[in-house]
Amino acid sequence: MWTTLLLIGVSLAMGFAAWLLFLWAVKSDQFDDVERPKHRMLDDDAEKGGKRTDQADPARTPAPPPDRT
Repeated sequence: MWTTLLLIGVSLAMGFAAWLLFLWAVKSDQFDDVERPKHRMLDDDAEKGGKRTDQADPARTPAPPPDRT
């Protein structure tokens, strides 16, 4: 009987520790952006030298359409 109570106490303590670890991870922004890393491998610029894709590149900016007046 005492073994069952000991195992219940140990499992509750481990669950509480896991909950505290999860709260710490959320508060320290460990789950800030979970979507970007899986899409990063599809970016073409990563293969060409590691340029950041979230900044505007003047070479890729399309020219304005010509005036038709």
